[in-house]
Amino acid sequence: MAIKKELRGRDKAAVLLVVLGPEVASQVYKHLDEATIELLTLEIANLRQISPEVKHAVLKEAQEMLMAKEFMSQGGVDYARALLEGALGSERAQEILRRITASLQVRPFDFMRHTDATQVLGFIQGEHPQTVALILSYLTPEQAAAIMGGLPSNMQWDVTRRIATMDRITPEVLREVERVLERKLSSVLGQDFTVAGGVDAVVDIINRVDRGTERNIMETLEEKDPDLAEEIKRRLFVFEDIIGLDDRSLQRVLREVDVKDLSLALKGATEELRQKFFKNMSKRAAEMLNEDMQFMGPVRVRDVEESQQKVVNVVRALEDAGEIVIARGGEEELVV
Repeated sequence: MAIKKELRGRDKAAVLLVVLGPEVASQVYKHLDEATIELLTLEIANLRQISPEVKHAVLKEAQEMLMAKEFMSQGGVDYARALLEGALGSERAQEILRRITASLQVRPFDFMRHTDATQVLGFIQGEHPQTVALILSYLTPEQAAAIMGGLPSNMQWDVTRRIATMDRITPEVLREVERVLERKLSSVLGQDFTVAGGVDAVVDIINRVDRGTERNIMETLEEKDPDLAEEIKRRLFVFEDIIGLDDRSLQRVLREVDVKDLSLALKGATEELRQKFFKNMSKRAAEMLNEDMQFMGPVRVRDVEESQQKVVNVVRALEDAGEIVIARGGEEELVV
C-alpha cells in the first residue's frame, strides 16, 4: 500500500490510462475538459516504466472505487458501507467512502431517495412542516410529489409555501435534522451553504401531483399568499407544454383563443409546436394564420411572451372547467 501513498491523484490517473490502453483512454478523454486533458497528457508523457506492483495497486484502487460507486447507486451510503466492510474490511471501507463521498458530494437525505415514498411518508408523519419541506426539497420531484399527495390537506399548502420561500440552509441544520430523524449520512457536506427549495422546486413537485392535491394547494395559497400563488401559476404550465395536449383538447383550446394572440404567440414557438397547431386547424385557417405570421415582421419578445401567456391562461381555464385534461405524473390516462 505504500506505493499508492507515494502517487498523487494525477499520477494514478495517468498510470490507469496507460494500463487501459489508447483506445479506452481516448474514450475517457472525451469526457474531460481541456485543462485536465493537458495535465494528464503531460503526466503520461513523463511516465517511464510502470512496475507490476504499481500497476496492480492502481488497478485495485480503481476497481474498489468503481465498486463503491456502484453500491452507492444501488442503495445509498449505508448500503455501500455494509457491502464494502464485508468485502474489504471496516478500515478500508471507511477510507474509500470518505474519499468517494468527498468527490461526489452526496446530497442530504440520500438514504430516502432509495426508499418507497409510502415508507418515507410514514417516517415523516408528525414532523414539523418546515422539516418536511426541507426533506422534500432534496428528494426527486417524483418522490416529493408522491409524498406531498399523501400529506393532510391542511398541511400541503403550508409545506408548499415553506419550500418556495426556503433559500439557504447551513450544513449544521441539515445534520441536526438528520439526527432527529435517527438516520445519519456520512460526513459529506462541505462548509458552503447549499441551495434548497425555491419556487422551481415547488413547480416540479406540483406538476407531478394529482389534480386534487394541486387544487387544494393552490386554492389555499391564493388565500394565504396570493403573490406566491400567482408566481407558481405562471410556471406550472408553460406555452411549450401545449405540445403534450391531445388533439381534441387542443381543438377545444383553439375555439377560445383570439387569432391575433395565437399568431403572435406562435412567432416564438418551435416548428414542431407550430405544426401541432396547424394540424388541428382547417387547411384554410392554417394558411391564413401562417400568412399573418409572415406579414407580421419582427416582434418584441415581451409581446410574444404576453400572447403565449394568454393562450396558457385559456388552457388552464378549460382544465379548471373540466373541459380538457392535462396529463400529470401520478394520474392514470383517462379513458372514456
